[in-house]
Amino acid sequence: MHYVLARITVKPEVAELAKSILVDLALKSRQDAGCLAYELFQQTEAPHIFQTVEQWKDRADAEAHLQSLHVGAAIAAASPLLAGAPEIVAYSRLL
Repeated sequence: MHYVLARITVKPEVAELAKSILVDLALKSRQDAGCLAYELFQQTEAPHIFQTVEQWKDRADAEAHLQSLHVGAAIAAASPLLAGAPEIVAYSRLL
């Protein structure tokens, strides 16, 4: 099992636009080979901060996902909206 957590901070004034891009990305990503779960969260007190929690069958599936057309399109659409670089961290489950 391979987990990926991504924290995405966008400019506050474009939070709704970013939300629509990220929702579309999450829905398409759930269809990717090896995707066991792909959840998207929006911070309650800071709605311009988003978090994804992804669960993949293995690392190879997660890496293949990054090469998909829908990820490329989301990156292109969201890049101008970002307040900084996303923080993306991979984890292996211990328990």
